[in-house]
Amino acid sequence: MTRTTPPRPLDVVSLFPELAARARTATRLHPRPGDPTVHDSSVGGPLLWPEDEAWPTCGDEHEPYGLTTLEDVRTRRRILAAAWQRPTPPGTNLLTPDEKVVVDRVDSGYDPALLPVEPLPLIPLAQLYARDVPDLPCPPGTDMLQVLWCPFDEIMDARSAVRLRWRQSTSVRNLLMHPPEPAFVGQGCYVPEPCVLHPEQVTEYPAYHELDDKLAERIISRERELLQSPDEKQPSYRGDLSIAPGWKVGGWAAFFTFRSPAGPDELRCCGAPLEPLLTIPSDEWDGDSRSWRPIITEEDESVDHTPTQVEIGRGYTLQVYRCTASQEHPPVTIMQ
Repeated sequence: MTRTTPPRPLDVVSLFPELAARARTATRLHPRPGDPTVHDSSVGGPLLWPEDEAWPTCGDEHEPYGLTTLEDVRTRRRILAAAWQRPTPPGTNLLTPDEKVVVDRVDSGYDPALLPVEPLPLIPLAQLYARDVPDLPCPPGTDMLQVLWCPFDEIMDARSAVRLRWRQSTSVRNLLMHPPEPAFVGQGCYVPEPCVLHPEQVTEYPAYHELDDKLAERIISRERELLQSPDEKQPSYRGDLSIAPGWKVGGWAAFFTFRSPAGPDELRCCGAPLEPLLTIPSDEWDGDSRSWRPIITEEDESVDHTPTQVEIGRGYTLQVYRCTASQEHPPVTIMQ
């Protein structure tokens, strides 16, 4: 089964020829809930990890507003998924009394004082094989990227909360069968649902803040005109013609939705340029980017816009940047 992005509703280069030189490819990952193995590219799946290599931990101080556990997150999702699948007559409760007891107990959480003071094991976020992701910038001698993170709010601004591990898959001989897990997690929305991937390359063009002022103003002027036009079918640059939404590798930096673009103090490492590596969204598309919704096939009658069940902040996007000077340098993360 494949995922296919519909053709763009308009050739934006025909409107703004200067954009041709700024085209950049990105690989949309198109995650779908499934049962990935260590030999698959995945979001939230198991990692191909050698048993003799230490598992990454987060030693940062956490300030949780509540606590839950991985098992509680999985239990709650399982109950709700089953409830939505069965017929529910109008006026009746979605959950059975027994299910409601369990869900209410899970939703009540745990006392934050129970959070251990020792470093917490990170949890798998993504595993990407170069054979599946053409845009993956693997260092020499590696063919995969593994991404782990700390399932607390600190993922949005702490350098140690997101870790990258580049690896040569054929060098893993003895597999770590039971990776450590944190005793608690901050929120269920930081626990990705295991998903298989359906990678697809697309073409992107920069957000306004990446363009020179004159070109950006011409594009923004067109956007303003569209807002005043009675023709609601006209595609917009931001929503339809520039940057693909959803989980992806490479491409351009996302549009900033709630503040000014990141400045030098945020996108900093060693002085070398930083490039987008992995985009972690709250949604695969939204009302403004509906034209990017994958084409639905006969085998798959519906396409969920939140398949990983990951939510960043209040519905934002977390973009992971890599240093172009060295893959050994820690990633930089920006919430956008």
